[in-house]
Amino acid sequence: MKSNLIKRISLWSGPRNISTALMYSFAQRKDTKVFDEPLYAYYLRNTNAKNYHPGAKTILKTMDNDGDKVVNMMLNYSEKPVLFFKNMTHHLLDLDRSFMTNIYNVILTRNPEEMLPSFAKVIAHPTMNDVGYKLHMDLVDYFEEKNIKYVVLDAKKVLSNPEHVLKQLCHHVDIPFDKNMLEWQPQKLEEDGVWAEYWYENVHKSSKFSSYKPKTDPFPEHLIPLLNECMPYYNQLSQLALS
Repeated sequence: MKSNLIKRISLWSGPRNISTALMYSFAQRKDTKVFDEPLYAYYLRNTNAKNYHPGAKTILKTMDNDGDKVVNMMLNYSEKPVLFFKNMTHHLLDLDRSFMTNIYNVILTRNPEEMLPSFAKVIAHPTMNDVGYKLHMDLVDYFEEKNIKYVVLDAKKVLSNPEHVLKQLCHHVDIPFDKNMLEWQPQKLEEDGVWAEYWYENVHKSSKFSSYKPKTDPFPEHLIPLLNECMPYYNQLSQLALS
């Protein structure tokens, strides 16, 4: 298949943002191949996150650590007409971002009041560099400056009406909507990263996007300073999101 005819979609997410559910959704399309966080090992190799991310040694041993090689793969892989790369924004680090002109960029965000407590169950003391909100707005600024098309999704809006938002998303990335994206079997994906055992339990039990339910547990006090840092960025992102 000619490489220039392939739709290459990169989801730029923060952690605990339904990014895995979106990957499972796209995996239901017969025309699509999905990739789970291909830049993860590059990120770990070049940050101290390797010291506290579960499964870091295995990730570094089994995945390509070279960010430039990973980007080259994203731009040249050609097995299916649609390629969906689930990426974390903070995995970009200082990579040359000019490759983004050749892919469809999708930013996924989530209210930090809901995301931070979930993330802290695995990584107890996250920082802004772990959760991606400022980096998301940096990406928006970059896209605007370079006149690169992008779309923003808010996890709450996706969960509140998955079919409506997915139809809009498919329109923006120039592919037909497929109703198979709304349901999947409750099982592991072959494409799951080796870190799935630490993060994907709920998705493995699911068969569709969960209905949105506001969090009712008290917000952890130790996360309040980080919440206050994140909220201004999230508020900006939320206003840009498809609804």
